[in-house]
Amino acid sequence: MSPRFSVVIPAFDAAATLARAIESVRGQSWPVHEIIVVDDGSTDATAAVARRFGEAVRLIEQPNRGVAAARNAGAAAATGDWLAFLDADDWYAPDRIERHAAWIAEDATLDCLTGDYEYRDTDGKLLGTSMAQHESGRLMQAKAAGAMRVVMDAPAEIAAFVADHFGDTHTLSVPRARFIELGGYPAGFKVCEDVHFLTRLVANSRRIGVICESLGVYVIHGGSATRRDPVAAQRENVRTLSDLTRLAERFPAPVRQGVADRMYGARYNLGCALNKSGRRVAAVRAVLPMLAARPGWRSLRAVLSMLTG
Repeated sequence: MSPRFSVVIPAFDAAATLARAIESVRGQSWPVHEIIVVDDGSTDATAAVARRFGEAVRLIEQPNRGVAAARNAGAAAATGDWLAFLDADDWYAPDRIERHAAWIAEDATLDCLTGDYEYRDTDGKLLGTSMAQHESGRLMQAKAAGAMRVVMDAPAEIAAFVADHFGDTHTLSVPRARFIELGGYPAGFKVCEDVHFLTRLVANSRRIGVICESLGVYVIHGGSATRRDPVAAQRENVRTLSDLTRLAERFPAPVRQGVADRMYGARYNLGCALNKSGRRVAAVRAVLPMLAARPGWRSLRAVLSMLTG
């Protein structure tokens, strides 16, 4: 049976880029079942841009509630049996849906799918590819040995993926029923909400399909919130991962390990951000839990690095 894909595009003040995102979905080599744009309380012409596409796009308008709520609203309204997501400033490769849909049609045992993608700046310059820049991605590329498709199913692969995943939201394909069952993206978190959902999804998956070719483009913005206020972003990252750590107590061991590894790195990143802003005491306090979680030279060195700046 051929899967029917609903593509959800959350958009907030995205009038300048939304048309490009929509066109990348409309131009897919495997036609999608529907395109749903969720205007999350925009103050610009975002809704007008979506309306220009007529019946080709379903527009949902809601008060500003954040990207997680926007994605969830789109998923709730979707009528396809598979969901894919795309942020309004990114775009899909022409065969993004086909790569996943054709594989799903051949193999009904896949719980979800992901894949590689490109990083580009706002001028379109290629900055790199995700799988090559993440340990988990390189692990899967080695397993694939040049093949386009590879299945992630080994404990070490899953732990590495949770700790530092290579597949962003716009490369994820998930059954709508599973998305709804898991509760979708968590509300109330501004950073790392995608990791929160992805980890819960992985915890309930056995076979994850990976496409070792670029499925789309993630645009790096120099003025993003993460870069404007790295301390606030890293604090929020730790807060989201703290909630995920609580949930991870009932996850399979490889997923728990991945969450612990990700939290370990998040605390160090927060310490570095605080140190760069001149808050050395706060930086030390941020990384001290690393020593409690994993006593040893590596954790001690992290604490000392904050003390010495």
